[in-house]
Amino acid sequence: MEPIVIEFDVVAAPEHAYATWTQRCGMWWPATHSVGQAEGFEVVFEPIVGGRIFERTAEGIEHEWGTVTRWEPPHLVSYRWHIFLPPDRATEVSVTFTPIDVGTRVRVENVGFEIFGDSAEERMVRVGGAWGSITDRYRLAVGELLQGN
Repeated sequence: MEPIVIEFDVVAAPEHAYATWTQRCGMWWPATHSVGQAEGFEVVFEPIVGGRIFERTAEGIEHEWGTVTRWEPPHLVSYRWHIFLPPDRATEVSVTFTPIDVGTRVRVENVGFEIFGDSAEERMVRVGGAWGSITDRYRLAVGELLQGN
């Protein structure tokens, strides 16, 4: 099964792009795609292999989203991803940040949908659409942070 791949460029250094993805995720991740479904949440990437990725609601409740499998700032972060699902239904996400002349090329690759059996293709369509809208928000956040907004 082919992976979901989304690639785009941002006008920022890899360090800024990586930090926006891993340290400021809560500012661009939509509440509609969070477990708590409410504003005021944060997303935490514990910056170590084996570190948790989780949502913390405004009330302090934590919801596990995944586990870091590679942490190589500012070029690569990979993780087992199971937001909305039990950990044994995780897929793998790798995000690379490659310097280019005008900034950074960001590449998101999501694999492992075979775990969903007969519903794998349907899930891939839904997840691919979600990544598209979420990465649009990420691109805007990268630019806003550079402008100091």
